[in-house]
Parts: sequence; structure tokens; C-alpha cells
Amino acid sequence: MSVAAERIVPSIPAESRPAPPDAWLAGTVALLVAFGLVMIFSASSATAYALHHDATYYLKRQLIWLVVAVPLAFAAYRCDYRVLRRLAPLGLAATFLCLVAVLIPHVGLASGGARRWLGAGVLTFEPSEFAKLALVFYLASALTRKGERVRSMVAGVFPIVAVTASLALLVLAEPDMGTASLLVFTSAAMLFAAGARLVHMVLVALVTLPPAALLGLASAYRRARILAFMNPWKDPLNTGFHIVQSLLALGSGGLLGVGLGLSRQKYFYLPEQYTDFIFAIVGEELGLLGTCLVLALFVVFAYRAVRIALRAPDRFGFLLAVGCACTVVVQAFVNIGVVTSSWPVTGVPLPFISFGGSSLVTSLVAAGLLLNVGRRRSREYS
Repeated sequence: MSVAAERIVPSIPAESRPAPPDAWLAGTVALLVAFGLVMIFSASSATAYALHHDATYYLKRQLIWLVVAVPLAFAAYRCDYRVLRRLAPLGLAATFLCLVAVLIPHVGLASGGARRWLGAGVLTFEPSEFAKLALVFYLASALTRKGERVRSMVAGVFPIVAVTASLALLVLAEPDMGTASLLVFTSAAMLFAAGARLVHMVLVALVTLPPAALLGLASAYRRARILAFMNPWKDPLNTGFHIVQSLLALGSGGLLGVGLGLSRQKYFYLPEQYTDFIFAIVGEELGLLGTCLVLALFVVFAYRAVRIALRAPDRFGFLLAVGCACTVVVQAFVNIGVVTSSWPVTGVPLPFISFGGSSLVTSLVAAGLLLNVGRRRSREYS
């Protein structure tokens, strides 16, 4: 373990009895999920009725995924998280295979110009969502094994960057620029937490950012999405349409909102209103107070996650908690940044709140793993 990590990760006897779960974190997750169900029904009811003649269609699908996600999250909470160290390489290999399969015609499912799903009918999932957890498991295991070698560019940083870049490029090929960027952010945060030298990370950024920028700007579609947030009103009916409609929804909400269920933008003005842009509907219906409530819940989640990470009983638990926290918190603030035109448009859902089974499962499992690491802290740190 690095000197920096030793200062912030206390040594706790392995035989200490598990502490109670972090009630603040568990309560925050429960509130976010419950709030998400309400907002999914409100935001999707018009589209659901128009397409399926059932205003509760998307709510029902989200409830089915919740029934799947809760047992998985409970299993993540109850298992011995240290077992995941041995399974991490296998999970990463399976993720690579799924991401390759997505790109194969007639195997991966395409929708909206992207090929991101596997499965059939309503039983579909996004491998890129589960890639986030697979990468966290692998990096936590690899960085724990490296120890002080993480301060070496060749033996420490470069192998981690190579794995992350390979995974991100597969996701980018779908194309899914948002999830690819989240994989990079999470990897960088875990490297920093593990004690990698800042100068090495800066060098990696200087080397990789130019080709990454060229790759993003090479496609006219991606270039338009990246640059639209700078001035969405320049092309309000095409490249800036999503952001303009999102800002109109947020602006019309005012302080208290127009009322729950009374959104006007959800009537086929705002695209992706119950998935990537659901935060705009929150702002329209519940106003500034509603959006501040959502922000406050994610801040509480981040604070409790940091406490758990700092009190983890071992290095692997510390890094696992850091990765799971980044998986949820960074994605939440990227999504909110997109909706408020503070970040380039990237297709990432709002954790726990947006409609989407794969995102819900990933977020709840990440929360379960955080609670798992937290319950193994010493009672001295409870």
C-alpha cells in the first residue's frame, strides 16, 4: 500500500464484527429510487399512452427491473466483497466479449442510430452499463495487487490506461460517447486514489487527449453534439434541439414548478424526456426546489460514499468503494450538466431516476457494494 493510502485507509482487524449498514446511504438510495419511479410515470405517461395505449407502460417495465435489481443489490451487500478480487479478470473478459458481440450485425440490437443492446423483446440490456462495474472490479483488484508499483509509469499506470482505453473504444464504437467518457473518469479517479503520481497522470492526459478530441470531432454527428452546448440557439431545430427544449422546461418551472404531472414539454417537445433528460422534467414540474432536492440527495450519497471509502478495512475495499462512488456520482453530475447545457450532450441516464433497467441494476449494485464495504468497518469508526 502506498504511503498516501496508508494515511487515509486505517488498519482494521479482519475479525471485527460487521457494523450496521450506513443508514444515511441506504435511505438516500431508497429516496432516489422512489422519486425516480414517480418521475418516470409522470414524464413517460404521454408517450406510453400514444405508443402502447397504457400510460403506465414504462413504469411497469421499470418496476420489473427493480424486482431484478433489488435482490442483486442485496447479494452485493451480503457477499464477501473480497471474493470479487478473484472474479474480476473473468468479469472483465466477459464484458469485452459482450461489447464485441454488440457490434456484430444481427447480434447487437440497434435503435436511434446506435447499436448498444443485447437480448430480445423487452429482455434487453446494455453491456456498456455493466462495463462500468466490471472495470471498477478489475481496477480495484489490479491496483491492490500493484501496491507501490502504481507510482511507476510502465509497471503501474500504463497497463491500467491500456485496459481502460480498450474498453472505452469498444463502447465509443457503439457509439456511446457518454459511457466511454465515464469509464475514463472512473479509471482516473481510482488511479489517483491508489497513489499514482500526478505527473504521470498529466502526461497520459496530454498524450491521449489530442487523439481523443480528433476522434470525437472526426464524425460530423459527434462534432455537432459536442459543440452544440456552447450555443444551442444557433441551430435550435437540429443540433441544439435537445438542449433548447431542456432549457425551456427548466426555465418554465420557476421556483416551485408547474405541478407534478403537469409538464407541457413531455408532450413530444422534449426528446428522451423519461431517460436522459428526465432532470428537465423534474425542473419543470417541481421547479428549482425539486432540482435542488435531487442535487442534495446526490451530494449526501457522495459524502457517505467518501466516508465509507476512507474507513474501508483494506486497500481493495477502499478502491472498490471509490470506484462504485464514481460510477454513480460522476454520472449523475454529467447528466445534470448535459440537461443544464453545462456539458456536451452525451447519452447517459440519471442514476436511480431515469428509465432504464441496465442503469438501475448497475446503480443499485454499486450502492450495495458501498454498503458492503461500509458494514465491514470497525465499530470504532461507526
